[in-house]
Amino acid sequence: MTGGRDRDEPVAAAIARLIDRHGLRADAARAFASLLRALADEHAPTTVHAAAEAVDVHLADSLAGLEVAELRDARTIADLGAGAGFPGLALAVALPRTQVTLVESIARKCAFISAAAEAAGIANAVAVASRAEEWRDGIGVNDVVTARALAPLGVLAEYAAPLLREGGLLVAWKGRRDADEERVAAAAARELGLAVEAVRPVAPYRGADHRHLHLLRKVAPTPERFPRRAGMARKRPLGARVGAPSDRPHR
Repeated sequence: MTGGRDRDEPVAAAIARLIDRHGLRADAARAFASLLRALADEHAPTTVHAAAEAVDVHLADSLAGLEVAELRDARTIADLGAGAGFPGLALAVALPRTQVTLVESIARKCAFISAAAEAAGIANAVAVASRAEEWRDGIGVNDVVTARALAPLGVLAEYAAPLLREGGLLVAWKGRRDADEERVAAAAARELGLAVEAVRPVAPYRGADHRHLHLLRKVAPTPERFPRRAGMARKRPLGARVGAPSDRPHR
């Protein structure tokens, strides 16, 4: 008969590989394992509960952001639409000297993020119950803004631009590239003081095809009319009508 310890061994090995791949501290393993236990709760705000799947879908996918040097060097990161806490919590474990703010408008999800962070001993992460457009304390103070499975790229650009310091970077996790979505995002970026810098393919785990990190740099001050009223970025997107999917497979 196979015991619980035996079932945990493949997950522990997967965590060890992630730590080795990204050059993280060995003690990150305990925090990652704790996050996976939190996700296993049936009430966790995610469709992916099993640790053997979540170690890829949530941890490995989140840690792909570490391939971006500016993210690794950031002092402040704002993770928008944090959902169950990713990529923000995984990045906070990987970057213990970085302050990570997880911005999530749904109070129930914020409570889960806070409890998961406390259980995992993640002292450098805090959850804020707010929409991105209404988080006034974050305006102009973040080195990096992250977003995964949240919105079309042009909408993300509008959420992120006011929150970034000049020279800061939006890192957006996306799936298969969409030329129309990228065209709209480039037009929106020009209105917001952003510039499209790169689209970087990543392969965070086996079977994760067509994953990309979209990098947009804040190159000029964002006009004072931003952020617009909550909901306007989606209702009246900058650039053109956004018809791209919202990339919501794993929340």
